[in-house]
Amino acid sequence: MNEDFAFLDELVPGLRWDAKYATWDNFTGKPVDGYLVNRIAGTRALGTALGRVREKAAARGFGLLLWDGYRPQRAVDCFLRWSEQPEDGRTKQRHYPNIGRAEMFERGYVAARSGHSRGSTVDLTLYHLGTGELALMGGDHDLMDPRSHHGAPGITQREARNRAQLRSLMETCGFSSYECEWWHYTLNDEPYPDTYFDFPLA
Repeated sequence: MNEDFAFLDELVPGLRWDAKYATWDNFTGKPVDGYLVNRIAGTRALGTALGRVREKAAARGFGLLLWDGYRPQRAVDCFLRWSEQPEDGRTKQRHYPNIGRAEMFERGYVAARSGHSRGSTVDLTLYHLGTGELALMGGDHDLMDPRSHHGAPGITQREARNRAQLRSLMETCGFSSYECEWWHYTLNDEPYPDTYFDFPLA
């Protein structure tokens, strides 16, 4: 691993994680190229900023659960190949119920050059420290649908409040949101804004 990268659980004690792309539980339906272990990495700058988020979240009764951080370019290439394969329906209802595979790229849910590959973007949610249960957000990770957009209609007031809590925490600590995905945030002062890495997570 690049010396300026680390596993985020080593940098931020108390983080929970579920590296979706290292498992069968993702929109491709199988582990993705480059994810050889179920852990999440990122730049040390990302870890420092997430440490601040964790502290502020804890003061509000929340913890952080990470789904993805650094994403090797080979994983993005794997997504592109998958999008060109015939539809088998295995993950469609859960992840992209109203669009075709190719539309994921056209509508901005998946990118051929992902900010994740620069090492300072993270997909995450909140959970309640008292119970360990995930905060209700009105849709799961990688639901590629207008329901996942910030300000989306059709979600409950509680779900909207939880999304607003996450956005407030992240933006206060130096992150920018992405309008199409309530879980996706990029560090404003990312150390590698023009570099797309491809080392595997191992």
